[in-house]
Amino acid sequence: MRLTILHVPDCPNVATLADRLGEVIAGRGDLDVVDVNRQVVDSEQAARELGMTGSPTLLVDGRDPFAEPDRAASLSCRLYRDETGQLVGAPSVAQLRGAIVESAVLGSADAGIDQAARVQRDCCATAADAGDSAVSLEERRARTAPTHPAGQAVHRAILRAFASTGRAPAAAELESIAAVHGATAHEVLVNLHNMDAVRLDADNQIAVAYPFSATPTRHRVRLTSGIEVWAMCAIDALGMPAMLDTDAVITSSDPANGRPVTVTVADGRYLWDPVTAVVFLSATAGSDAPSAETCCNDLNFFTTPASAQTWIDAHPQLRGDILDRARAEHRGQRIFGTLLHSRPSAPGDPVTWRG
Repeated sequence: MRLTILHVPDCPNVATLADRLGEVIAGRGDLDVVDVNRQVVDSEQAARELGMTGSPTLLVDGRDPFAEPDRAASLSCRLYRDETGQLVGAPSVAQLRGAIVESAVLGSADAGIDQAARVQRDCCATAADAGDSAVSLEERRARTAPTHPAGQAVHRAILRAFASTGRAPAAAELESIAAVHGATAHEVLVNLHNMDAVRLDADNQIAVAYPFSATPTRHRVRLTSGIEVWAMCAIDALGMPAMLDTDAVITSSDPANGRPVTVTVADGRYLWDPVTAVVFLSATAGSDAPSAETCCNDLNFFTTPASAQTWIDAHPQLRGDILDRARAEHRGQRIFGTLLHSRPSAPGDPVTWRG
């Protein structure tokens, strides 16, 4: 692993970042760190070429693990937010540890595969496509689950609002929660959107908060409270009862033949109708775009494995795995079961919020 600190001359925060990196490396004997270099950047052109978006910028094998969308290359002082939301000159030891361990896991899972191929696999890799490697649907959702107090509080409030009202809350309804952590609802929502924990529409309204959709989808979930909500995909629908600790009835349809699929969840047991139903878990090749835009539409229920295979054959661009009932239930429960209680776990932990 190659660590590079990009910085302007006499940057006051370089030493802090270097010391914290040293602490991370010393505490993780399993990390194969080849070297830690410091590189002075003294021009805007060099900043653009090297990917420095403020001083100091850390690159882990050439990638900025704290990159922010649309942040331009710059020679200015770069500020980060620590776990309490405070602006600081360098990421904390815990944040650095999470970013470096995550990069190490991704690197070991994809050894010998170039970056373009890794990005293609990152969205929705499955057991069939990537075995039990770190690059999986579970880990993607785990990485996008916020652990920063502001993001976590607002995110959970959004999920609870969907569950209790059947709709997405407006930003104004989240303002007081964000304010407790010294932030505005808009700031937190934008961070959650950039992380792909939620998706905002063109009017900055919440359109998606996995597992919920603010607009109708193929997958409807009727909670025991009587509230009806829409799930983004079949796996999201299966995970919703576990996340909310409630009984539910999931109704969907087979996209190949239009026939209904119903899953009744009672006391933690899932009863499928028909009993031959399966789920296709997509490994859609694409980019690092949000799941809602890349693979959610492909994660569907099918009445039989044969129906699923017929649909897959009609969509040769798709890759993935046909999951039986037990594996589909397990995926949903693993991804969403603890989302309202603690951050989902996954191989390669810890992973920190980069908001």
